Amino acid sequence: MSFRTLSLSLAALLSSTAAAAQPADGEAAFRATYKELVETNTTLSAGSCTLAAERMAARLKAAGFPAGDLHLIVAPGHPKEGSLVAVLPGRDPAAKAVLLLAHIDVVEANRADWERDPFTLVEENGFFFARGSSDDKAQAAVWVDTLARMKREGYRPNRTIKMALTCGEETAGAFNGAEYLAANERQLIDAEFALNEGAGGLLDRSGKPIILNIQAGEKFPQNYRFEVTNPGGHSARPVRENAIYRLSDALLKVRAYDFPIEANAATRGYFAAMAKLTDGPAGQAMAAFAANPNDLAAARVMADTNPSWNGILHTTCVATMLEGGHATNALPQRARANVNCRIFPGTSVEQVRRALEQVVADPQVKISALETRSKVSAPPPLTDRVVGPARQVAQEMWPGVPFVPVMSAGATDASFLTPAGIPTYGLSGFFSDAEGSHAHGLNERMGVKSLLDGRRYMYRLVKLYADN
Repeated sequence: MSFRTLSLSLAALLSSTAAAAQPADGEAAFRATYKELVETNTTLSAGSCTLAAERMAARLKAAGFPAGDLHLIVAPGHPKEGSLVAVLPGRDPAAKAVLLLAHIDVVEANRADWERDPFTLVEENGFFFARGSSDDKAQAAVWVDTLARMKREGYRPNRTIKMALTCGEETAGAFNGAEYLAANERQLIDAEFALNEGAGGLLDRSGKPIILNIQAGEKFPQNYRFEVTNPGGHSARPVRENAIYRLSDALLKVRAYDFPIEANAATRGYFAAMAKLTDGPAGQAMAAFAANPNDLAAARVMADTNPSWNGILHTTCVATMLEGGHATNALPQRARANVNCRIFPGTSVEQVRRALEQVVADPQVKISALETRSKVSAPPPLTDRVVGPARQVAQEMWPGVPFVPVMSAGATDASFLTPAGIPTYGLSGFFSDAEGSHAHGLNERMGVKSLLDGRRYMYRLVKLYADN
């Protein structure tokens, strides 16, 4: 063997060894995308979603997307709250698209309160730490990476794949990109259905996956103002008729009231699955309720056991803010409270307002609905078209792990798309332990393995959806 041949053979061996040591699916590129997105500040106070959208568009352009398939949407008057819509055209123009949705804005984070810089991605002890590392830049980065990989591979789906990265999900009352797209760019984001944040999986104490959820529907958030007015007077001449006292009496009635128990396909499916994983009376109650949602005794056991279970059994209302009086030495002329309700799908904002009036039973307490987030809609149907492929890929990756529908007690941007005719489901493939991701709180985190497994899951699933 000549020296040249030996050198070439050795070079080939080293090259193959190096290749074997590197992930074959572009993990390094994904990590770079995730890092850049997380480290782009997108808080309402000091950040820019538009900058983040531009950076993600640049990555897709580098992967081969033409400019005509990348749409930066910046609404008038909101220069830093831009959205990005990317389109990977399908072969069949008659087949409706699949939409990949994620928000790229994040909750505020004070550096002084955090153990680490919230806008520097840190990998430590099996977790990524940073604001947005979980909510929702993990999913946004997965969507960008998925489209970039597909473009680089020359993949041509049967049906078009669209992606929308939006701003404003985290701040009530602020500009919302998903709402804007649904109202002003409906055709651009039109799809048979959308995949969104809202559901993941649960790990046991040893880190073993025990359940994976798909979110189908969410409760509707609505604030109501309770207000009492009074002539007031000097505090040296007190009387029993007092605006603060009357408001307090009304709030105590709300505290004592439970809205009627309700159920839908998602909640019954969730409790049926959780019954097999839950010991004792709670597990028995779950099984009984899943079989018969009119079993109020079973519902009461669940509601008393876990506030999260209580949150998906019925509409809930809770006082969250108070204000009253105008001087320390005067009888209050006005007292107000904010009552935040999470409304079970199928019930209107006005129905809940009237129910609260009946509960309070005091005409001097004025109850009014404040700004409504979006239209109220029924939960999206759990069809085989959506659930079948998601369950199939989940079983291939995590054999034997139950794939379970769930309804969220919180709210996402699905509340804008589902009423607009794009059924939106929460699905990520991200698993977390019982401690969770600390989303919205200090030291937000995302498990490294969870993120990479979710990335693989969603890439395979999106391909399966797009080719059927």
